[in-house]
Amino acid sequence: MGPELTRPSEPAIITIFGANGDLAKRKLLPALFNLYHEKLLPENFLIVGNGRRSDLETWKRDMREGVETFSRRGKPDEAEWQEFSSNLQFAFGGLDDRGLYEGLRGLITQTEASWGRGANRIHYLSIPPSMVELAIHGLNDAGLNDDKKRDRVVIEKPFGTDLTSAEDLNTKVTAAFDECQVYRIDHYLGKETVQNLLAFRFGNALFEPIWNRSYIDHVQITVSEEVGVEGRGAFYESAGALRDMIQNHLLQVMCMIAMEPPVSFEADEVRNKKVDVLKAVRPIPPGELYKYAVRGQYGAGHSRGEKEPGYRQEEGVDPASSTETYAALQLYIDNWRWQNVPFYLRTGKRMPCKVSQVSIEFKPVPHQIFPGTTGEHFEPNRLIINIAPKEGIVLRFQSKQPGKGMRLQTVNMDFYYSEAFHVEPPEAYETLLYDVMLGDSTLFMRADQEHIAWSIIQPILSAWTNTPSADFPNYAAGTWGPEAGEALIARDGRSWHSLPVEGV
Repeated sequence: MGPELTRPSEPAIITIFGANGDLAKRKLLPALFNLYHEKLLPENFLIVGNGRRSDLETWKRDMREGVETFSRRGKPDEAEWQEFSSNLQFAFGGLDDRGLYEGLRGLITQTEASWGRGANRIHYLSIPPSMVELAIHGLNDAGLNDDKKRDRVVIEKPFGTDLTSAEDLNTKVTAAFDECQVYRIDHYLGKETVQNLLAFRFGNALFEPIWNRSYIDHVQITVSEEVGVEGRGAFYESAGALRDMIQNHLLQVMCMIAMEPPVSFEADEVRNKKVDVLKAVRPIPPGELYKYAVRGQYGAGHSRGEKEPGYRQEEGVDPASSTETYAALQLYIDNWRWQNVPFYLRTGKRMPCKVSQVSIEFKPVPHQIFPGTTGEHFEPNRLIINIAPKEGIVLRFQSKQPGKGMRLQTVNMDFYYSEAFHVEPPEAYETLLYDVMLGDSTLFMRADQEHIAWSIIQPILSAWTNTPSADFPNYAAGTWGPEAGEALIARDGRSWHSLPVEGV
C-alpha cells in the first residue's frame, strides 16, 4: 500500500462470524492490525468476533497469538496492541441463535450513538459454505441488511460447490442483500502482482499493441503447491483442484490477462470486461473432454528429500478417493483479440515448488536470419508475471553473447516489488478489507461472474464426478503432475515452461 492511501473517513464496525477459525487467526486479524498500524483503519472502528466458544479475553489472547505468528510485521508493539485490542468485542452464540443478531444490532446502535454518527457495518462470513444461508437469514431477520449503503456482507470462497448450488446461494443472498452490498472475496485478486496486471497492461504503451493473437502464441497460468492437504483432507474430498483453484483463482487471473481495456477504473466497468472474457470462453465439445482437460492425484513420493504419503493416505481422505489434486485445462477465448490462442491452466498439490505464475509466450520472429549454430539456446520471447512467492515481472529475450562472432543467448530484464519499492507488499486481505471499508468492489466477484465461471467448469466437473478415474494415483509427490498433463500441451508442439524462472 502506497502513501496515496488515506484513512477511511467513515467509521466501521466489522463483525467476523466464525472468529474462532483459522482464517480469522491467520489472515483477518493480522490484516486488520496491519491496517491499524498504517493508520488505514478509521479513527472510530470496532471489530466484533462471533463464535460458539471463547470469551472476549480468550479471543483477544488467541488473536494476539495469530498476529505475532502470521503477520508480516511479526510481534506487535505492546502499547499499540493494547490500543488496537481495546476496539475488540466478542459476541457469543451460534448462527441459528436469533438472540445473537438482536444483540449485534443493539451493540451496533449503541456504538454508533457513542460515536455520534453512523458507521459502515461489515458482516464478514468466515464460515463454511453450508452455514452461509443461516447467517444471511439471521442478518435479514434482525434488519442488519436494511441500509443499502452501509450494510455490507463479505462471503468467502468457495461460493457454492457446483453451478446449481452457486445459483441457489446467490438467490438466497440477493434476496436479503442488494448486489451492491455483496462482496464475494477471492484473496488471489488482492495480491499485488495480480492488481499490477491492470497497471502493466493499461498504464504502458509498450505492450498493449502486441497483446493479441497476432503476436502471442499462447498463455500458461500455473499455480503449484508444494504441500499436500495439510490435515484438511475431509474438506478437500468435497472440493478438489478444479473447484478449489481453477473455478475461481485461475479463471480470474485469465480474465485479467485477456480482458479488453476498460473505459474507466470504475468497479463495474472493470468487472464488465472480465465477464466478457468468461462469456467468450469456447465450450469444450461433448465427447472431447480428454483433449482439453486432465486430472491427476498424487501418490507417495519425495519432496525436498523427505518421503511424503499419497493423497489416499492423508488424514480424512477416502482410501479409494477419486478426488483430483491436479487439474489442467486448455481453453480458447472466441473473440477478435484472442481467436485460436490457447490458454493453458494448471494447478496441483505436492509439486516440486510453490509458485503462482503467468507465462506469455510470443510468436517467433517471422524470419530467422542467424545461422542455426548462433542460437543453441534460442527460445521465443516470454513475459513472465510472477504472482508468488517473489512478486515481479521478467521479460526473456535474445541478446548477443560477448566475444567474437554472433552467438545468441536468452537473457532476463526483470522487475521485483521488493527491490524496486524497498517495501514488502501488503497481504491480499489487507487490500481487500481496506476496499470493503471504502465500498470499492473492483476486486470482488459479481454474481454473473460466479455464474459464468461455474458454467465453464460444470461440464468437466460433471463428467469427472460421473466417471471416476481408473488410474489414480497417477503422479508421484514431488513431480510436475501426470503424463497426461504433459501430453495436453505437447499435442500442440508446446511444452510447459520450466518453473521457477531463474531469479524468480
